[in-house]
Amino acid sequence: MESLVCVDDFEKEGVNRLGRSAREFLTSGADDALTVKDNVDAYSRILIRPRMLRDVSKRDLSTTILGKKVKIPLGVSPTGLQRITHPDGECGSAKAAEKVGGIMVLSIFATSSYEEVAAAAPNVRRWCQFYMHKDRSITKGIIDRAEKAGFEAMVFTVDCQYVGNRRVSARNPLQFPRHLQFPNATPDAAKEELSIFRLHDIMDHGVTWEAVSWLKSASKMPLILKGIQTADDAIRAVELGVDAIIVSNHGGRQIDTCPATIDILPSIVRAVGERAEVYVDGGIRRGTDIFKALALGAKMVFVGRPIWYGLAVDGAKGATKVLEILRDELDMTMALAGVADIKSITSSSVCRKEDLSKL
Repeated sequence: MESLVCVDDFEKEGVNRLGRSAREFLTSGADDALTVKDNVDAYSRILIRPRMLRDVSKRDLSTTILGKKVKIPLGVSPTGLQRITHPDGECGSAKAAEKVGGIMVLSIFATSSYEEVAAAAPNVRRWCQFYMHKDRSITKGIIDRAEKAGFEAMVFTVDCQYVGNRRVSARNPLQFPRHLQFPNATPDAAKEELSIFRLHDIMDHGVTWEAVSWLKSASKMPLILKGIQTADDAIRAVELGVDAIIVSNHGGRQIDTCPATIDILPSIVRAVGERAEVYVDGGIRRGTDIFKALALGAKMVFVGRPIWYGLAVDGAKGATKVLEILRDELDMTMALAGVADIKSITSSSVCRKEDLSKL
């Protein structure tokens, strides 16, 4: 693992270690996967504007998220089925987030339970992600169980009422180890093997904004909406009292040719203002990407596929190395850009290529 020095290295190595089904599940996107690619490429269209002769002998990567301090504005996105990459699975991801001082978001399709993750990484900040069940009592039970296990916030994913058109799955139906379960998909640990597709059958495909108000009444935990992609929806969300928004297009896995998340981030930040925190995921592969996202108004960034690749290489150790690489790259970027702390990363720290002639 010593020869792997960037996230791209982990991707190449991790993909090579996976079986066909796991590899296709992790790397695939909707339709032609154009948004998967553009999520990554979009960061190259943004340039960093370094400032000179500033004291950067000490850097502070910490910030405050939902009123509590984190060592770094970097977290693990709610990617499911992590044990198809390595037995450590989500417990390994949680240990990695704990090591760097970030946040772990656990998917409803996790292959490790709330209780297992809490025991594996008791000091990491943990958020629970879910979809809305047709039976609201199931959703309430899931939330209550997560809170009892020490999870501190709800992440309601709103861009997945149906599964996107992933051609790779149609050509080659996915085959996963039979022993894997989704122990958080019901209020009690699963007592049988569950298909991810059968789980989608019990989700509420007709859910509306009413669900946000219901969730606010169902739990006192902060509520975060994941999957917001327009300023209008962001405004609606904050009007209903959500605490934070994750700008996300599901890693390009739901609808193809939608905008890259970094491109739509500024408009959503402007629309939300100070009424809620705004985070972003999708396409982050370098510390410079994190810097750019923070400059464009994100309070925090989350990574999904890079964690899968880290786990595939060496379980918890691999996932930790991935987050440490991103942390160290962000730290170096700040030093070279003349920025000593997170709050000093502002919109003036970056520009787009087409705007260079206007500066």
